[in-house]
Amino acid sequence: MKWVTRSHAHVDRVACPWLIQRFVDSEAEFIFVPASRIEDIAKREGAIPFDAPGVELGHHGDQCSFDAIIGKYGLKDPALLRLAAIVRAADTGTPEKEPMAAGLEAIAVGYSLRFPDDLENLEAQFDVYDALYAWCRLDVVKVRG
Repeated sequence: MKWVTRSHAHVDRVACPWLIQRFVDSEAEFIFVPASRIEDIAKREGAIPFDAPGVELGHHGDQCSFDAIIGKYGLKDPALLRLAAIVRAADTGTPEKEPMAAGLEAIAVGYSLRFPDDLENLEAQFDVYDALYAWCRLDVVKVRG
């Protein structure tokens, strides 16, 4: 399936493709366009829009797009929910809610400077999210234990 979002990937626009590819659609193809073109591209390409104003899989209240995807696809993995708290705090400018959020924000900025091409940025940062998810899996076991 094709998925479309705004260009200049940052926290949520990297975390969401990672989430989609790892847990929703392993064959996902991502298209990055200016915000003004999302609706047209979604219709023309039959793509699912995400992390853009006014779309189902976007920000709603204090929830970010990562949260919307988790909810839409019924993902219940406690480690993903832990990761969602980190992504939400980093993406919504509330790093005080999650100690790791400021670090994730800094990593996102650094990667966007190193890899200005959105697809190249995704490819590079997926390892970061794989590692953070592994840490979240360990963290939720410690909390439950």
